[in-house]
Amino acid sequence: MRKIKLQMQLSLDGFVCGLQSQMDWMVWDWDHVLKSYVAELTNSADTFLMGRATGEGMAVYWPTVASNPESNEEEKWMADKLNSMPKVIFSKTITYIQWTNARVANDILEEVKELKKEPGKDILIYGGAGIVSYFISENLIDEYHLFINPVVIGKGKTIFSNVKQDMKLKLLHVTQSSTGIVILTYIPEKENEINSSLKNYAYETAS
Repeated sequence: MRKIKLQMQLSLDGFVCGLQSQMDWMVWDWDHVLKSYVAELTNSADTFLMGRATGEGMAVYWPTVASNPESNEEEKWMADKLNSMPKVIFSKTITYIQWTNARVANDILEEVKELKKEPGKDILIYGGAGIVSYFISENLIDEYHLFINPVVIGKGKTIFSNVKQDMKLKLLHVTQSSTGIVILTYIPEKENEINSSLKNYAYETAS
């Protein structure tokens, strides 16, 4: 069954951005360890999920990367992935987004259920904070890939404030880089209900 994987950068004190969505505190000069990790994670997926604000921002930026003479080869590689692969933008305020292979959906649970049924690689969710918070609160994330930046920002937006009850995670591995960023990879100990229901459905239809 396809997994939903979260790739997210956090400050050491657990924020994904400042109160005004500032991200200038993030470490941008990545080393080979981080670049290779993201490339492998991206290659494990064939569908991207994101919220409206993140989707609209990416829809403006990534289609221009290939023609930008200042873009490096890694940016062009990522642009090709993001522009060519299917993308689902979750929103209750828009119905269309101008970006190749992108569509808008508003029923998250139903969409996730249908995506999980489809064949293919795994699914990556990027953000923003609101949509990721909802996925976490509904236990829809199958793998957490958290990039912990070596900085404390004091105030900001978190992705864990809507958790309904204690959520235990199992640490799979820790990846260190020369930048000071540490990648923590977790899986939830409790299987989510959609996975369970789909497994039951597959068993019943096969019987």
